[in-house]
Amino acid sequence: MSASAGGVWVPAWKRKKNKAEAEAAALAERADGQTDKDDDKGDVDGRPSKDDNVNDLPKPDVELAKQRESWDDLRTGINGVINRLSSTTLKPLAARLFSFNLIRGRGLLARSLLKAATVSPSFAPLYASLVAVVNSKLPENGELLLTRLILQFRRSYKRRDRGALEASANLIAHLCNQGVSHELLALQVLTLLLSTPTEDSVAVAVGFFRAVGSTLKEESPKGEAAVAERLRGILHEGEVSKRCQFTIEKAFADRKRGFPPPVPPSLDLVDRDDQVCFEIGLDDAGLDKQDILDVFREDAEYDEGERAWAKIRKEILGEDDSDSEDSEDGSGSDADDESAEEDENGDLPDPTDAIVPAPVQKQTISDMSEQALVNLRRTIYLTIMSSASFEECSHKLAKMDIPPGRESELVNMLIECCSQERTFLRYYGLVAQRFCLQRRRWQEAFEASFKENYDTIHRLETNKLRNVAKLFAHLLHTDSVPWTCLSHIRLNEDDTTSSSRIFIKILVQEMAENLGVEKLKARFENPAMRVPFEGMFPVEEPRDTRFAINFFTSVGLGPLTDGLRAVLKDAPKRIMEKARRERERLELLKAEMSTSESEADDSDSDSSSSSSSSSSSSSSSSSSSSSSSSSSSSSSSSSDSDSDSDSDSEEEEKKKGRGKRRKREDSDGDDEPESKKKKD
Repeated sequence: MSASAGGVWVPAWKRKKNKAEAEAAALAERADGQTDKDDDKGDVDGRPSKDDNVNDLPKPDVELAKQRESWDDLRTGINGVINRLSSTTLKPLAARLFSFNLIRGRGLLARSLLKAATVSPSFAPLYASLVAVVNSKLPENGELLLTRLILQFRRSYKRRDRGALEASANLIAHLCNQGVSHELLALQVLTLLLSTPTEDSVAVAVGFFRAVGSTLKEESPKGEAAVAERLRGILHEGEVSKRCQFTIEKAFADRKRGFPPPVPPSLDLVDRDDQVCFEIGLDDAGLDKQDILDVFREDAEYDEGERAWAKIRKEILGEDDSDSEDSEDGSGSDADDESAEEDENGDLPDPTDAIVPAPVQKQTISDMSEQALVNLRRTIYLTIMSSASFEECSHKLAKMDIPPGRESELVNMLIECCSQERTFLRYYGLVAQRFCLQRRRWQEAFEASFKENYDTIHRLETNKLRNVAKLFAHLLHTDSVPWTCLSHIRLNEDDTTSSSRIFIKILVQEMAENLGVEKLKARFENPAMRVPFEGMFPVEEPRDTRFAINFFTSVGLGPLTDGLRAVLKDAPKRIMEKARRERERLELLKAEMSTSESEADDSDSDSSSSSSSSSSSSSSSSSSSSSSSSSSSSSSSSSDSDSDSDSDSEEEEKKKGRGKRRKREDSDGDDEPESKKKKD
């Protein structure tokens, strides 16, 4: 211990600081004096004169200043994204985060996330979801964050810092739920906390167990059972206070009732197949924090690193590669400049080139790669997934001015995004409803999409099928699309498959849940809509009617089949009436055929008699050629006599037939009383 001249004690670190400040001041004064001597053009106070070029700095200093400025912008941007993170801004901010160089700033990202998770433990699910998105594209960032998180947990446990320990354990639990860390790490954390139970360690372990219990029960049921058994032993031994015992009992109540889902649907942004899981243990040796990544360092290959990150960012976000086009434009302009320089230098063109002028041909370039269509689909997808509400999404998509004929792209993308969700989100139904109510062309597009999806519904999985059915049910019960689209459904055993029947079941059940069974029944029994619903409620064939009744009854919608049951009850009468009509029709056909045959026979007899009369008249005319008047009179008389004879013969035949019929009737009438007499 030493004292100053006045007798006051000064610590050693203060003396070192004062000494360093004095040396720095001396060096600064010496440098200023040297500058005043060397700079003749400077002012009296040492400032440069107007003739000096202030911006004339060495090139390395300019490059260093540029890199430092970009580093500051990178740190500010990452911290801004983390600070603005919420459940509604998660998707757009996750896309925004990839606009920064996360390879160069992975240390800044890890430090910012750990600091935010320590200050706000309640936001740990959001931070874990963001880490899952980044880790699926850049695994080295997730590995660095998990390594630092494990080291922070160790340090907090050794220092008995409950706040930092609880925050670290909470973030580890949610990273395990997201699939970034292995469930073995969660079991190691629980084993360490419950090995020597204290008030703080048991409280942290119970909170950790409630957060990660659903994942452990699914991935490692034996490990979850062992942890529960250890907590039960602590509860029975009574080694902790009543407050800790109450928290343990609450954890067992949650376990009995069922833990909540590990990841809420709004935070489940990455498929488990695309996630990279790290098997880093709690007691692994050689874990490196890589603190050097948190501070600025001059990079000799800064430009190459930025270009490499630009390519990686384009692959992640799916941006267009316009660098090649710019380079081609630049090369073309360089070639033009070179040709202009050659003309100025006096290199004249060959005179033979001017003899025959080159023909000017107009070339029509058509893009067969459909790049515009790909860009449209990408824009629609990013707009749907990054919007915070359905109003925002509808407004952005409406401003895109999708050309006529491309409505199917928006409709198919909306249905595809809806089918990819774990459960049906009303967000997609509201967006589709908004478009259907805007213009008629969107209604027609969704109606055509309904028919197309129903025909190919067997290609979808059960979860996707359920989401698509609920989407169209939402459009139907809100009257966003006409109900005539249901005419495409033929509910019978031959025209349906298991997938189509599941689709119809979910569709009708969802409509009944929103409209009510009575109102839905009234809509289906509307006489004006009888024709479109003939396929769903068949009445022609009893077999199809019975199948429809059994189907709707099995799905709990039996009241819809009251009309079909009445039709099926009257089916025998209708079948007999139909058979009677068929017999009458056949009898009429036979009668018409018999009358036509009799008329044909009569016409044949008439033609034969006319031919005989014509032959006799020709013979009489040839024999009496001497006198024209006598021949004409004889021919006319002969023809009259023939016609009279024919008519007389026909009348006699008719009379004979009538007489025979009368005789039969008389004989029948005479026989009846004789038979009666015999019976008496």
